[in-house]
Formats: sequence, C-alpha cells, structure tokens
Amino acid sequence: MEYSTTVDVAAPPERVWQVMSDVERWPEWTSSVRSVQLLSPGPLAVGSRVRVSQPRLPTTVWTVSELVDGESFTWVATGPGLRTVADHSVAGTPGGCRVTLSVLQAGALGGLMGRLLGGLTERYLDLEAGGLKARAQEQPPPA
Repeated sequence: MEYSTTVDVAAPPERVWQVMSDVERWPEWTSSVRSVQLLSPGPLAVGSRVRVSQPRLPTTVWTVSELVDGESFTWVATGPGLRTVADHSVAGTPGGCRVTLSVLQAGALGGLMGRLLGGLTERYLDLEAGGLKARAQEQPPPA
C-alpha cells in the first residue's frame, strides 16, 4: 500500500532541502518523530543508516538507497515480511517549491500493515509536510 502527500512551500528549494535533509533535527519541527540518529558518519548519503523513533511505532533503522543532492532521497526499512520505502522530494515552482512525501509498504505483510497503519501513516505524512513547510518558510539562521 502506498500513501503520499504534497505541499507547496513559499521558500527556495535549496532552503527546503537544507531542512529536509538535516534529518537529526526533524523532531524540532514535526511531532510525528521523537528522535533521529544518524548511525553513519557525515551528511546524509547513499548507504547512510538512520535510527528513527516515532510515537506508536517501533524504532526503525532506515538505509538511504537513493539520493539526488538538493532534490530527493529515498530510504528503506525492512523486517520479516515487510519492506517500507519512504521517498522525500523537492522540486522548484514559480512560487517556491513543491514537496512530495510518500511511503510504500510492500512484502508479504505489506498490505496488512498498510491497512493497520494507514490512518497513522497519512497523519504522520501530513504532520511532516506541514512541519517542513513551516520550518522552511521561517527566516533561516545566520550563517
């Protein structure tokens, strides 16, 4: 099962990417995430492992499978009978940019988990999109 949300952000794509790719700071701007810890050194990159703790869900380790700097990243979490793929993308628009967040649950248990967690998944995607928009539209901190 796949869930997705899209939000337009009145900020340059570079600013949105800066906020979105700084995954360890997500708990500052979305209540859908309690903590995020990069388990791999350096900035987010293909192969990076990231531990994410969310309310009402087990703590999960995600592995970045694709990353286009400044545009998108995909990470994957696997468990017995379940493969979850989450995509995060930003694309420029005349008024700023458009962010798309999606989650795909596949595998033998993908459909069941999708049905059981569908409402929560949609709520968390909306919280993340709204929080990202609010944070990106704030004045960025001085360099």
